[in-house]
Amino acid sequence: MGRQPVVLDTDDSVAVLEGETRVSLSQAWRECVRFGSRFSSYRQQVARATAGLPCVREQGALFMGSGDFHHLSLALVERCIKDYGFSESNGLRLVVLDNHPDNMRFPWGIHCGSWVAHAAKLKGIAHIHVIGITSGDLGAAHAWEHHLSALFKGRITYWCTGVNTRWASRIGLSQRFRQFDSEEALVAAAVSELSSDRTATYLSIDKDVFAPDVVRTNWDQGQMRCEQFDALVAALSGTLVGSDVTGEISTWHYKAAWKRWLSAADGQDTGASHAELSEWQHQQALFNQHIVATLERAWRCN
Repeated sequence: MGRQPVVLDTDDSVAVLEGETRVSLSQAWRECVRFGSRFSSYRQQVARATAGLPCVREQGALFMGSGDFHHLSLALVERCIKDYGFSESNGLRLVVLDNHPDNMRFPWGIHCGSWVAHAAKLKGIAHIHVIGITSGDLGAAHAWEHHLSALFKGRITYWCTGVNTRWASRIGLSQRFRQFDSEEALVAAAVSELSSDRTATYLSIDKDVFAPDVVRTNWDQGQMRCEQFDALVAALSGTLVGSDVTGEISTWHYKAAWKRWLSAADGQDTGASHAELSEWQHQQALFNQHIVATLERAWRCN
C-alpha cells in the first residue's frame, strides 16, 4: 500500500480506515469551526488541527467529516502549495467535486460555502474546476452571492447540469459556466479536459456531489455515480499531489444562533433518525474504502 489515509476527526463520523493516521479534535474546536468562523479563529484552530498531520508528500486522502467542514480545504491546499513550492508561474490545479460552487459571499469570515473564493486568490493556484454542480446556487436568484471577480479573471470554472445559467452568458461568463444536458455528458467532457492537462492537481471531494442512492450526506445532493467518479480520478492519474474528502453524515446542534439560522437557510438536512444515521454511516464507510483504493492509482510519484 502507498500513501496512508488520514482522518481529521471533526465529528466522529469517519469509520476506521486501514493504515490510517487519526487526529481527534475537541468538542470546543468542533463548535468553533463547524459551518463557519471568523478568520482569526479559523487560522488559530486550523493550526492546532494540522500540527499532528503527517508530511504532505506522505499522506493519502484526508477525511474530515461532514461537508460543514469543507472550508478546512483552504488550509490543506495552502499546506500543499507551501510544501511543493507551487507558485504563480508553476501553479497547482484544484479540482473540486461538489454539488455547490463554494464560491459564495460570507462577509463574517470563512465558511463551508465560501472557501473556493479564498483559494482562487492564492498565487500558487493555476485554476479551479468545480465539477458536478446541480444546486440552485448557480441560478439567477443567487447571482449576487457569487464572487464574480474570480470568474471574470478566469480563475474558476463551474461544471453543472440541470441549472438555468443564462444570466451568466448575458454578463460575459459563458466560458466559466460549463452547462451540460446530463451528468454523463458533463463527466465525459471533464475527463477529456482533465486528462489532456498534466498539471499537478489537488482533488477536494464533497460527497454531496453524488446521487443519494450512492451515498447519503446531510446536504442537498447531485447526480454523480460511482463509475463516473472513477473515470474522473483516472483522468488525473499521475498528477495527484493532495486530496481531501468531506460529506460524511453527522448531526450537530449549534450553540451559536447564527450558525443554526444560516445552516437552515442553506438547506442543511439534520433530521436523520438514529437508525437512518447508522445505516447511512455504514454506507459511507464502505464508500470511503472505495475512494482510498481509487485514489491510490492516481498519486504522482514525488
